[in-house]
Amino acid sequence: MAILQVNDIHVYYGSIHAVKGVSFEVNKGEIVTLIGANGAGKSTVLNTVSGLLHPASGSVVFDGKDLKGVAPHKVVEHGMAQVPEGRRVFLQMSVEENLEMGAYTRPRDEIQGSLEDVYRRFPRLEERRRQIAGTLSGGEQQMLAIGRALMSKPTLVMLDAPCMRLAPILVEQIFDIIKELHAGGTTILLVEQNAQAALAIANRAYVLETGKITLSGTGEELMGNDKVRQAYLGG
Repeated sequence: MAILQVNDIHVYYGSIHAVKGVSFEVNKGEIVTLIGANGAGKSTVLNTVSGLLHPASGSVVFDGKDLKGVAPHKVVEHGMAQVPEGRRVFLQMSVEENLEMGAYTRPRDEIQGSLEDVYRRFPRLEERRRQIAGTLSGGEQQMLAIGRALMSKPTLVMLDAPCMRLAPILVEQIFDIIKELHAGGTTILLVEQNAQAALAIANRAYVLETGKITLSGTGEELMGNDKVRQAYLGG
């Protein structure tokens, strides 16, 4: 059953037609990945789904609700959370204050339990709970960005390039976290430059080129596709 349906969305930046009739769906309990070159429109698609951008036409339906005109903070209340490209943690706030910001849609009496859940998943964050976020390493900031998203208790998490500029050992950790979230029942929509790693864990995948979806299939099918191998997997 589709928890997210994106139907023929067109998105413009001024006169630039950035997303051209993109349609796809994410079923409950899946990991779905979008792969493509820089500038293909992947982040624009995620930002449109989360309500940060508005399509000129087309629709986004989440859990049976059309999100047209729904403010981004209301989208979070519906059960969708986005981990943005570049992490975008609140650099002058402590780790714990950042996490609490992620829980702004939740009743106050539930926040402590959510903090404990995040700290159990990310012990490093608990060790640094009073530390200012801007002093964390890139990997720690990425863990914090993911933890902040989890504080809203989402049913769908969208991750935008979570491994950007991270060392290989940290990339492995981030993918382990994604697999763990999925195993716990969270539906995942992943945008990732590391196409090989993304396809390896994806139930299904879509290839985005210059604002259009040009290929789709299971992660395994796209991993074996000659065109995908040559363009994104190093031949």
